[in-house]
Amino acid sequence: MTSQSQTVPDEEMSLGGTKTPGARRDTGEGAIRRDLAAAYRIIALRGMDDGIYTHISARLPDGADGQKRFLLNPYGLMFSEVTAGNLVTVDADGAILDDPEGLGVNAAGFTIHSAVHMARHDAVCVLHTHTVAGVAVSSVKEGLLSLNQWSAQFHGALAYHDYEGIALNLEERVRLVDDLGTRNVMLLRNHGTLVCGRSVAEAVKLALNLERSCKAQVAALSMGLTPDPLPDDVAAHTAAQYARAYDRTESTGHDPEWDAFLRLLSREAPGYDA
Repeated sequence: MTSQSQTVPDEEMSLGGTKTPGARRDTGEGAIRRDLAAAYRIIALRGMDDGIYTHISARLPDGADGQKRFLLNPYGLMFSEVTAGNLVTVDADGAILDDPEGLGVNAAGFTIHSAVHMARHDAVCVLHTHTVAGVAVSSVKEGLLSLNQWSAQFHGALAYHDYEGIALNLEERVRLVDDLGTRNVMLLRNHGTLVCGRSVAEAVKLALNLERSCKAQVAALSMGLTPDPLPDDVAAHTAAQYARAYDRTESTGHDPEWDAFLRLLSREAPGYDA
């Protein structure tokens, strides 16, 4: 027997299996619309929505004239009502390009999401929530602690932005993107969470894991016992493992977890792709 540590080859998340992966992820407008609508439904099913507030956006391919465009939810619809066909198309200046329901978009949502999309070309999807656990963790000075495997993935990769009031001031965009930098996950102090991903699927998975991390922290600290954070080297190693897994999924376009979520929606929220 050897005492050396061993790992799964290439740190793959699965072993064995004979099924050939499906086609690479479609990045056309129709597919982006369907994925974004799916994101709204998944967040709703997980109880992470906030009435008609908060928002998820996705960057569309540039228009023929180089126009920057992205999709947002119609203002006034619940997340469970969002479909691929009723998403609103806006440009970087806030001009509405297509609005099937005639409802426009949330002004604060435009401020936050346009800031990230304009500054970060790699941010295909931006997802913002006001969950109870996310707001709770964003409201303490310590922020998110590396208490477990979920939160360890964000070790050294979490940004923070101070609360300035409801995000209606376009000047806040500069400060928000400065605080975000090149990171993909941010706690909006006293407000909520913000994640961005290279795909809608990646943003959703980051948001779900961040929510689990916040819930676990609130639960752990509520017991009145002594918290036991992971050592920095273990947390950093875990974060690197997660990062490699995300990179592998985005580079191959094969995402069994996202495929599973879409199957879930076909059973529990049919019609999202209409």
